Amino acid sequence: MEASVASDPFRQMVNLWWLWVLTGVAWIVVALVVLQFDQASITTVGVLIGIMFLSAGVQNLLFGSLAGGAAKWILWIFGVLFLIAGVISLIHPENTFAGVADILGFLFLCVGVFWLVQAFAERDTNDLWWFGLIAGISLIILAFWTSGQFFIHKQYTLLVFAGIWALFHGVGDIMRGFQIRKLKTLV
Repeated sequence: MEASVASDPFRQMVNLWWLWVLTGVAWIVVALVVLQFDQASITTVGVLIGIMFLSAGVQNLLFGSLAGGAAKWILWIFGVLFLIAGVISLIHPENTFAGVADILGFLFLCVGVFWLVQAFAERDTNDLWWFGLIAGISLIILAFWTSGQFFIHKQYTLLVFAGIWALFHGVGDIMRGFQIRKLKTLV
């Protein structure tokens, strides 16, 4: 009986609740750093985007290795895609900025939809699932708003929204970590 409990991915994730809190704090630090730039260069924005993609990729791969079933594969697929985007972003940061500025609305739409789906998937186990719902709706609204911006304004818009994205991600991870910790007492 003990061996099956130790191999259960859900129990492993419950025991590692602090990883969610730690990654949430890291995302909030990234948000604070990103939001400190007043007039960032195009290269700086491209590098920051690359680092954010790499961080999201590593986080998804790590949590995917702890998850089971379909969640494992979804996290791994997104993790690999984020890592590829991060490497490409760091190789050509100027092109990254131009490309991301052009598709900023689409990126926010994808992330917002992912957060909405995640919020509804966690509704039964996470009392704070509504935060993911609010964050997802907010990003979808930002997606439509940023689609109409001109290129000059997109540099600053992109930097501010990258900071907001990191902040939402960090707060959501911290909340999720403490919800998982709460489940630990129930399991």
